[in-house]
Amino acid sequence: PDKTAKRRAKHLNVHETGKADCGVKSNLKSIPGVMTIRGCAYAGSKGVVWGPIKDMIHISHGPVGCGQYSWGSRRNYYAGTTGIDTFVTLQFTSDFQEKDIVFGGDKKLVKLIDELQELFPLNNGITIQSECPIGLIGDDIEAVSKAKSKEYGGKTIVPVRCEGFRGVSQSLGHHIANDAVRDWVFDKLTPEKSRFESTPYDVAIIGDYNIGGDAWSSRILLEEMGLRVIAQWSGDGSLAELEATPKAKLNILHCYRSMNYISRHMEEKFGIP
Repeated sequence: PDKTAKRRAKHLNVHETGKADCGVKSNLKSIPGVMTIRGCAYAGSKGVVWGPIKDMIHISHGPVGCGQYSWGSRRNYYAGTTGIDTFVTLQFTSDFQEKDIVFGGDKKLVKLIDELQELFPLNNGITIQSECPIGLIGDDIEAVSKAKSKEYGGKTIVPVRCEGFRGVSQSLGHHIANDAVRDWVFDKLTPEKSRFESTPYDVAIIGDYNIGGDAWSSRILLEEMGLRVIAQWSGDGSLAELEATPKAKLNILHCYRSMNYISRHMEEKFGIP
């Protein structure tokens, strides 16, 4: 359409000899709902930080479109059996309809969590990745998470307030997801969950999503140096690895943009450089 063509005209240009630049405009604010410009806060949380954690089920809470968009579009390689101990390539959505926008989706979310527990009893945890309508109608996903966690014997269920409208790019989604790890994983660690035999050579790879298996290569090199990699965040990662990370002696940060928040927190609270 003419209106869109006008807006996109400066996305691509030819660099001509003698000119200072090619006139391409980038780093502009995203237009809400237009996924062709860049990802939103939901994309940063579900698609980048939480989604690759393989032994947890990640619910796209809202209409089906966002879950479909984020489904299987990244090559986050992992080892495991789909549906048994890994769930990365499956899409779980609450499939919001018009009546859910009007009457709220909390009851639907409760039913969905119950169904997931019945269908996939070996999952080690659940995250609720909020899409835009959840924040707009005010669904209390925190209350549902707490109630269901208690019902299932203290199971880790993490509500993530990553509604797309919260930020102009996926970067804020990274920050929100990092804070969710802090508040719903680290702050709920018990002595039972923290029983981890540490060594002086424990390190964690932070901000590597194992795109095409690159985190595996890093891990091999580090282990050949004599270090012990106790966690990967979050490509081929697990909930147990997240829980073990506060015992690391060093966090090796790969993607600064997505994981500096949780790394700073671990440095301040646990003294991990």
